[in-house]
Amino acid sequence: MTTFLDAFKSKAALLQLPLGFSSGLPNPLVTGTLTAWMATEGVDLTSIGIFGLASLPYNFKFLWAPLLDRFSPPFLSRRRSWMVVFQGLLCLAIFGLGAIDPVEGAGALAGMVVLVTFLAASQDIVADAYRTDVLPEHQRASGAAIFVAGYRFALIASGGLALILSDHMSWRQVYWGMGSVMLLGVLATLLAPPPEVEARRPRDFKESVVAPLREFFSRKGAWVMLAIIISYKVGDAVAGHLLTPFLMEVGFTRTSIGGVQKVFGLIATIVGSLAGGGLVSRYGLRRCLIAFGILQAVANGLYAVLAVVGHSYPLLVASIGVDNFFNGLGTAAFVAFLMTLCHRKHTATQYALLSSAMSIGGRLIGSSGGAIAEYAGWPVFFGVTIVAAIPGIVLLTLRPLAEPDHATLEAAVEEAKGG
Repeated sequence: MTTFLDAFKSKAALLQLPLGFSSGLPNPLVTGTLTAWMATEGVDLTSIGIFGLASLPYNFKFLWAPLLDRFSPPFLSRRRSWMVVFQGLLCLAIFGLGAIDPVEGAGALAGMVVLVTFLAASQDIVADAYRTDVLPEHQRASGAAIFVAGYRFALIASGGLALILSDHMSWRQVYWGMGSVMLLGVLATLLAPPPEVEARRPRDFKESVVAPLREFFSRKGAWVMLAIIISYKVGDAVAGHLLTPFLMEVGFTRTSIGGVQKVFGLIATIVGSLAGGGLVSRYGLRRCLIAFGILQAVANGLYAVLAVVGHSYPLLVASIGVDNFFNGLGTAAFVAFLMTLCHRKHTATQYALLSSAMSIGGRLIGSSGGAIAEYAGWPVFFGVTIVAAIPGIVLLTLRPLAEPDHATLEAAVEEAKGG
């Protein structure tokens, strides 16, 4: 019998830690950390809100995934060659991002954010594929856990740590430092072993993209399920996009925000996710989705209270702790929900498509959040995020969920390999 600790005897599994770190590092640099930089430079909230659209490539990575599956540069193995390319380009792009003035070069900044997001999403595609190809069956779960740990550490580094560093050095230096850290991923990729057997390339694009879409939308109620996917996390996503500028306007320092929101909040999210998984197992998916959706909306009300009360460190800690814990609950249930919608034959592809769709609503509606906060005030803004959560909850109460498809991760892996 193998255990979690057995993974630490494997070079391929151990290297998932720096590879996960490399995968997670770019995300805050084009979201929370970027909004803090823009707010520091005096960029208006409407413009900051619109910048949320620049991260849309994460939502559409399934569109070019077939290209990365069929073709690759002529060095290393198929997955590692793409990983080195994207990691190297990310290093340069993050350097370029840090060299732009957010006030004088807003257009150039938006273009560079789109480029960084595109490269980061592409890195995610090939990193996930490499992890599937290289890890043997008995190390897949532990290897994935190591990868996720690296990803979470990266969120702390380019989120919380970056904010703290920005109180002591220029934003350009912060971004250039984070860009340099991307080289860790390049080194890990060069050291990583090739898979013993390369996954079969798709025969054509129809096999990769059209068949999973056709199967999903042929189901009765597919559009209702899609509406739930898009709307369930909207309120939480809209609030999260402008949370850092809000806290800065209330009067908290970037160091305080970095320590509480990015570190304590991340821990609360992890704890909430574990608790959510246990509660779903005991009380059922549909009931938990509804309850957790309500709790996520209620948590945003604490930020409205903070907006009225003003600078209060205890209320800051309470708001962030409750918000992230409830967000963890909702995320655990929502991931389980997505799994129930995946057909056994198309588990890997459909999950990628559905997980991309889930954040489209938040990004599109979130782009107008800055204007709402600027003209109506923060209490009204957080009130709107509560209202935005209602449609997804109502749809869940009106329509029962399909019985779960108990496809395992192994089925998803075999489907990704063409098995």
